[in-house]
Amino acid sequence: MTVDEVCALAETIRGEIGKAVVGQEATVDMMLTALFAGGHILLEGPPGTAKTLVAHSFARVVGLAFRRIQFTPDLMPGDIIGANLFNFQTSQFTLTRGPIFTDLLLADEINRTPPKTQAALLEAMQERTVTIDGDSLPLGDRFMVVATQNPIEQQGVYPLPEAQLDRFLFKHVVGYPSAEEERRIIASHGSRQSAMAPEDWGVEPRCDAGTLDAAVACVAGVRLVDEVIDYIAALVRATRDVADLESGASPRAGAMLAGAARARAALDGRDFVIPDDVKALAPALLRHRLILSPAAEIDGRLIEHVVADIIEAIEAPR
Repeated sequence: MTVDEVCALAETIRGEIGKAVVGQEATVDMMLTALFAGGHILLEGPPGTAKTLVAHSFARVVGLAFRRIQFTPDLMPGDIIGANLFNFQTSQFTLTRGPIFTDLLLADEINRTPPKTQAALLEAMQERTVTIDGDSLPLGDRFMVVATQNPIEQQGVYPLPEAQLDRFLFKHVVGYPSAEEERRIIASHGSRQSAMAPEDWGVEPRCDAGTLDAAVACVAGVRLVDEVIDYIAALVRATRDVADLESGASPRAGAMLAGAARARAALDGRDFVIPDDVKALAPALLRHRLILSPAAEIDGRLIEHVVADIIEAIEAPR
């Protein structure tokens, strides 16, 4: 598969998702980038902004098995990964696989469950395996977590541990639609409130496992020159030398940014990465990896502003 074919495939996927979802083009683009880069994505936005519908439609179009977990305070790790349960009929333990055994897992309102249960996803997200009673069980090569969280509510939520946040490729902020998009939502979805499944809107699969593997292989072959590598390293290292930040980005962030930039270049039909790819993805890749210093919080500084200042201060190669 060539980068032109990857670009055409992405356009087909966008069009198919658009049958069910009005707007949210930036969200779909981030999910496509994460998919082709082999990463996971955290969607943060208020209720009712189609986060679940986007994820479900995305999984259907790209041909991925889809499962959803509604995270709650009483959810246990075994409810996610599964367990060996004793079968009284056979007098043997039988493995019962949890919902994590899928291709695209929607972790809905992930911040509503305690860190112990959130951590059940750590091994799966990093190594794409799950360990149950000492046995390592592989997940699919295309295993992807799409997690959602609501930034409005402050009671009954548990912030994600830093180690888990670092495993998300992107944290994408889902905003409200424009006035025209909201009008279209009311006109189309207002008369079909019970039609919540993508197939109800005519969304059909446009990709299979072979096509997806070929696209990922093509993305891996996108060229990344030394100058751009140096630029990525400079951006990541700069986050550790800013007075407004108590904690900067990890080395994993630089490696992830390189892979994501390759995916974005391929989605644009290029077989080489340019500095603009890095600049466009850096805010979504860094915002959840940085911690403001107490002084910056008192001054009302925002992570978004700090990241923008870092990007502005680091000179991009020409």
